[in-house]
Amino acid sequence: MINELIEQKCSILPDQPGCYLMKDRQGTIIYVGKAKVLKNRVRSYFTGSHDGKTQRLVNEITDFEYIVTSSDIEALILELNLIKKHDPKYNIMLKDDKTYPYIKITGEKHPKLITTRQVKKDKGKYFGPYPNAYAASATKKLLDRLYPLRKCPTLPDRVCLYYHLGQCLAPCVKPIEQDSYREIIDQITKFLNGGYQQVKKELTEKMSSAAENLEFERAKEYRDQIMHIETVMEKQKITTNDFTDRDIFGFSVNKGWMCVQVFFVRQGKLIERDVSMFPLYQDPDDEFLTFLGQFYDKPHHILPREIYVPQSVDLNMVNQLLSVKVASPSRGKKKEMIDLATKNAEIALKEKFHLIDRQDQRTIGACEELGEAMNIATPLRIEAFDNSHIYGADAVSAMVTFVDGRPYKKDYRKYKTKTAARHDDYGAMREVVRRRYTRVLQEGLPLPDLIIIDGGKGQMEIAREVIEDELGLSIPIAGLAKDTKHQTASLLYGNPIEIIQLKRTSEAFYLLQRIQDEVHRFAITFHRQQRGKNTIASALDGFEGIGPKRKKMLLKHFGSVKRIKEASIDELKASGLPQQIAESVSSYFKNESLSNE
Repeated sequence: MINELIEQKCSILPDQPGCYLMKDRQGTIIYVGKAKVLKNRVRSYFTGSHDGKTQRLVNEITDFEYIVTSSDIEALILELNLIKKHDPKYNIMLKDDKTYPYIKITGEKHPKLITTRQVKKDKGKYFGPYPNAYAASATKKLLDRLYPLRKCPTLPDRVCLYYHLGQCLAPCVKPIEQDSYREIIDQITKFLNGGYQQVKKELTEKMSSAAENLEFERAKEYRDQIMHIETVMEKQKITTNDFTDRDIFGFSVNKGWMCVQVFFVRQGKLIERDVSMFPLYQDPDDEFLTFLGQFYDKPHHILPREIYVPQSVDLNMVNQLLSVKVASPSRGKKKEMIDLATKNAEIALKEKFHLIDRQDQRTIGACEELGEAMNIATPLRIEAFDNSHIYGADAVSAMVTFVDGRPYKKDYRKYKTKTAARHDDYGAMREVVRRRYTRVLQEGLPLPDLIIIDGGKGQMEIAREVIEDELGLSIPIAGLAKDTKHQTASLLYGNPIEIIQLKRTSEAFYLLQRIQDEVHRFAITFHRQQRGKNTIASALDGFEGIGPKRKKMLLKHFGSVKRIKEASIDELKASGLPQQIAESVSSYFKNESLSNE
């Protein structure tokens, strides 16, 4: 059942291309899409039946905006920019920070070969990228054997073993003409651009000539080099007769999910593939175009000379988006490669479905189950609080955030209590809840759908007073009680507070266990850190010349107060203490040890 606002907006949607931005009840943009006809596309979300993934999105939508564009390609580019700007949780986001290695010939006076993951605007010459890091390393080692560029990071003052092996020109002791380097660099460039077959042929001729002249050791060296070329460069089956670098795409759709497989073909060989799987919320071909734009927006995905895509994809749109040669072969070996990528995508989806279903059941499904048990809207964002101290000392509090049933560590928070008295758990909870949601309101941060207090009725009531009476918010607050074995026992909720009955084998109960364990772990870890800092501080209080910086330096150097107490004067000096202070610290702890015996 759609709300009145959405119904009114749907009735006046234009029949033009553009982008739409779906919002949840807090006004957060949760999905950005594009459409050739806005009126038809947006209305489709609120009519008819949908698969589980799309229905979950629709259930969260309470409002939407739209932007009209003058063309389909303009809508696609705008969509990519809006996704990058708003980071909507239901959109495809390729957030991997993976970078592929390159082989580089440095632009120094005496160049060398290196592998690097950073491409800079310098005088170096780059080859790649190599999606398979092992292939890059193995190729670099092979080139080091074949071509005598220097191997040393800095020039030594005498020749090394590489010179005696014939793998270095020894610029450290001999003047080398730049023409010699240019010739070697040209040979390496030719080799990496597919000319290794010619190099192999030349080495074979040299090997035969050396054998005829009875130079068997030299012939063996050539044979070994040929074998290395065969091992490294011919490990993969050649897929095309030319040596054009190309990316080959195939995709499959099933049960509301999409899988895209990319085959990286370099120098005529299939060297690696990339697999991406994500929920599908719009037409598959449109979703694929969005994927393609994001895929090549990453610095480690360099555009090849050619891209092959399935025939259903709009080639004109891809050409305008990427400015590279794009084709959809209808027959031959290149068509077979697209079919192979598509087949792999189909297999990947089938293999992963049972894992996907299980994960959804444990996460979002658990949130839905919890919401039903508590008779509240599905709590997709949950924030949980816990206190930690030892007899009131080093009191701290912590908050963890779960989004869609998963830990969202970006929004974890630690608190040192400032105003609460020692032993006052209620005061600590009041202070921390007030600080958290005052800041949320001031900075316009997202509010949780459910607040969980790791405690009983008293702490729940304290949190309720702050949330409802002081801040005027309406957020469900629940408590988690533990049994005698310190394990999650029951969920407290309501006014008056009652126990919500959950089956101990239900996914909702398992979710609460994970939340309680995580907030307890986070609070205990922070408490131990504070206790360690305070222990070192109190143990070294009163020493002249030892302030906060030196205390921190000592703890970092020795790792514990115990090791500081056991350290000799020389060891204390090695940590950075002056002689006089080191003697004073050592003498103090020795006397303390004797007095305790």
